[in-house]
Amino acid sequence: MSDPQKPSDEYEIKTSTFRPRRLFVPKPEPKPNILLLMTDQQRSDTINAAGFDFMQTPNLDRLANEGCLYTNAYTPNPICMPARHNLLTGLPARYHGFPDNMPAGAVTRADLPTLPRILSDHGYDTRGIGKMHFRPPRRHNGFDKREFMSELPLYREDDDYAMYLKSVGLGHIQHIHGVRHLLYMVPQRSLIPEEHHATKWVADRSIDFIRTNAGRRPFFLWSSWIAPHPPFDVPDAWADLYRGADLPQPYVSQTPLPTLSEESKVLGDLPNERYIRRMRELYYAAISCVDHQIGRILEALEQARLLDKTLIIFTSDHGGLLGDYGLYQKWHPYDSCSRIPFIVRYPDKVEAGTVYDDFVDLHDVLPTVLDVAGLDYPGTIPLPGESLLSDTKTKDRDWQYVEYSFDNRRWISVRNQAYKYNFFYGGGFEQLFDMRNDPHEATNLLAGQVTSEIAAIRHELKSRLLQYEKKQGLEGYTNEDDFKRGAPFTPHPQRNKAFPRFPGNIMDGAVKAGMNDLFDEILAAVAKEPVVKLRELDIAAWQRAGGFSDDAIKELLERDDLRHRTV
Repeated sequence: MSDPQKPSDEYEIKTSTFRPRRLFVPKPEPKPNILLLMTDQQRSDTINAAGFDFMQTPNLDRLANEGCLYTNAYTPNPICMPARHNLLTGLPARYHGFPDNMPAGAVTRADLPTLPRILSDHGYDTRGIGKMHFRPPRRHNGFDKREFMSELPLYREDDDYAMYLKSVGLGHIQHIHGVRHLLYMVPQRSLIPEEHHATKWVADRSIDFIRTNAGRRPFFLWSSWIAPHPPFDVPDAWADLYRGADLPQPYVSQTPLPTLSEESKVLGDLPNERYIRRMRELYYAAISCVDHQIGRILEALEQARLLDKTLIIFTSDHGGLLGDYGLYQKWHPYDSCSRIPFIVRYPDKVEAGTVYDDFVDLHDVLPTVLDVAGLDYPGTIPLPGESLLSDTKTKDRDWQYVEYSFDNRRWISVRNQAYKYNFFYGGGFEQLFDMRNDPHEATNLLAGQVTSEIAAIRHELKSRLLQYEKKQGLEGYTNEDDFKRGAPFTPHPQRNKAFPRFPGNIMDGAVKAGMNDLFDEILAAVAKEPVVKLRELDIAAWQRAGGFSDDAIKELLERDDLRHRTV
C-alpha cells in the first residue's frame, strides 16, 4: 500500500522547481463620488449662464460651462417636504406620503429604498449636511451620518448648526435663520456674522468632509442650503450686491387667479413697490452668497484631485413667486414656483457646455446617480424618473406632470413645449397657458370665450393629465374618465406666525434668561434696511398671533420710529 503522505512517482512534484501560479485579477474601477448641491426655493431664472445676465453666479456658470444645463427642469411638487422626498425615494407622494408639508401623521417611510441607503449598502460613505426636511427630523434615511440644520429646530440639541452657534458664543440669538414671523418676506439682514452664517456653515462642513474622506472610499455628499428661502437674512457683505441693478419686474396676471392665491398674497406683507424691489434684491443676493460657497466646495474637490472623478448635480427643491401676480411663496403651478435650476457635471459622460431642452425633474436624480454608480434599483415600485446619462431612453420627455397637496387644496398640472394645463380640485378651476407666446403665464385662455381650437387643446392636455393622475397621482381623485371635483377651496389667509421654537423649549432658566429679547432682534434685523417701517406692516395680525400686549407693541413701534428719525 502506498504512503498516503507521499505522492506516487507518477505524480511526484519536484519542490525545488515548483512555483505557485499567480492569476492576474484586474483591479475594479473605482466608483465615482457623487455631490448633490441643493438650494431651497431657487427659481430657474437665477443663473447667469442660463441667459439671465443680471445674476452674479460665477461658480454655477462654471458648472454649466463644464457640464450640461437643463433648461426645462421641474420639481414634481413645488413645496419643500414633498420635493425632497421625491428626490430621496425617486417616487411621488402616492408612495412616500408627503403631498404637502406636514400632513397629519405622515412620517418618512422606512420601508422604501432611498438614494443614500442604496449607496451606503454598496460601500459609499453617505453624508447629509444642512436642510433635509424629513420627519422625524433626525431620521437618517440611509445616511451614514447627518449634520442637521433646520429652519425652526424644536430643540437646540437636535440641531447641529444651532449647537455650533452656541459653541462659538452665539447661543443667545433666537432668530438664527432670520426673523421668520413679522418680517418673513420683509427686507432684513442676518443677525449672525458672515463667518458663522448658515450658508457658510454648510460649505465649511462639506469641505471638511471632502478633505477628511478624500480617497478613502467613494462618497455621496448631499450639501443642502436653506437659502434663498425666506427670511432673506443676507450677511452685510452681500446685501447691496444687486442694489440699483437692472432687475426683472414681477409678472402680472391679466386674468383671475384661483382662490388658493389668496393665501399667497397675504404672506408677503410688502406695503409698496419699494419693499418688493428690495426683497427681490436680497433674494438674488442670497443666491450669489450660496454661489460663492459652492465655489469653495469645488476648490476643495480640485485640491483633493477629485473634481473630475465626481458626479456633481446642482438643483433646488422648487422656486418662489417673489411678487409675481401679486403672490409670494410657492405651492402654485406657475413656472416661477415649479421650474427649477438643474445642472449636471461629469466629464466621463457629459460633454462640457451642452444644453438640454427636454423636460427633466427631481425624479431623475436617483436613477441618474445609480446609473453612474453602476447600481440597480432594489425596489419593486416602477420609478417615474430615468437616468439622464443612460443610452436607453424610455421616459417620455415631451410632457411634464406636477402635483400639489390633497383634498380641495390639491391641484395638478401638465405641460408640453407649447401649452400648460392646470386643474384645481377645489371647485374644478382650470387654467390653460400658451407657453410659447405667453411664457410668463399672464393670460388664462379658458377665462374668456373659448374657441373650438382652444377647446381641442384643453381636451388633449386634460386627457393627458388624467392619465398621469391615475398612474402617479394620489389615489381616489379620478373617475373613469374625469377628475373628481371637490368643494370650492376657502382660503384661510394669515400672516406667517412661525416663531423660533427652541428658545421656548430650553429648560435651563439661566440659559433662557440669556437669550436676546424678541423685539431687540426684530429691530436689529431691519436696522440697516431704511425701506422698512414697522408701522407700515400688518402689526395687528402679528400681535394677535403672538399674543403681545398693546403696550409692548407701542414700545416696539416707538423704538422703530426713533431709528428712522436718527437716520
